[in-house]
Amino acid sequence: MFAYIVRRLLYALPILIGVNLITFALFFVVNSPDDMARMHLGVKRVTPEAIERWKAERGYDRPLFVNTHADGTEKLTDTIFFDNSLRMFAFDFGRADDGRDIAQEIRDRMRPSLAIALPTFVLGLFVSVSFALMLVFFRASYLDFWGVVLCVAMMSISSLFYIIGGQWLVSKVWALVPISGYAPGLDAARFLVLPVLISVVAGIGANARWYRTIFLEEISKDYVRTARAKGLSELAVLFRHVLKNAMIPILTGVVVVIPLLFMGSLIVESFFGIPGLGSYTIDAINAQDFAVVRAMVFIGSVLYIVGLLLTDISYTLVDPRVRLE
Repeated sequence: MFAYIVRRLLYALPILIGVNLITFALFFVVNSPDDMARMHLGVKRVTPEAIERWKAERGYDRPLFVNTHADGTEKLTDTIFFDNSLRMFAFDFGRADDGRDIAQEIRDRMRPSLAIALPTFVLGLFVSVSFALMLVFFRASYLDFWGVVLCVAMMSISSLFYIIGGQWLVSKVWALVPISGYAPGLDAARFLVLPVLISVVAGIGANARWYRTIFLEEISKDYVRTARAKGLSELAVLFRHVLKNAMIPILTGVVVVIPLLFMGSLIVESFFGIPGLGSYTIDAINAQDFAVVRAMVFIGSVLYIVGLLLTDISYTLVDPRVRLE
């Protein structure tokens, strides 16, 4: 297994370089350093001297990929791409265009993002799997039929409707929790209840329907009929056999997203005013802050690769027949 993990990590290097290169190219195709300077200086008649000064202060006054005025290896190393990309592999993200340390901002904003993402993930998984098992237990009944109809209806509704409707009903009409905002410490709980609840409800339809399909596929197999022939109850069959053998397809979709929980939710954090990594990314995109966008894309790529690796390892834990070689 150790050799497999090392090999997968080595495979990740060219992937991260490619992601970084594509992100860099796409960003600077849309916005040149001159455009970024005009946007940040915030004036219509900005002088060329002010643009050059802004670019020099942030290192954007050099060529993007090849420095034809340099000699030797500096043709490639004395460029914006090389200087900004190489140090990211040491998780040195530099400073944002407003001068703040990006790594420190990520550390500070990671806690609010996890405060929403972790309970949403755990509670959402428990509710969706439980609901799917209930539908399978009452399969081919009216309860199963209307449960599937409810799942399809919930899938068809935009997540924005859940957010706006939840804010109006719970915060405006019932006045149970604040409509948005965030506070440190234990006071954060009253700001997090509503976004967590809405995120869980919004995900039940799609997740429960997918888990129901997996469980129905398992419950029609021969080993389930054998278990029933031995006299096991339907509940015992579901929890001892069906749920256990359905873990591999479930893990495929679940474990890979665990590392990405650190990235936060772009929409939920923006609507509820949570100062997490999701709202940090949205603010950076709106401000055309390439340094922050590049850092968030890089971290997202690293976490996704880690998630895929954890998924492969988890297969060996739930199915002894799987070997990583």
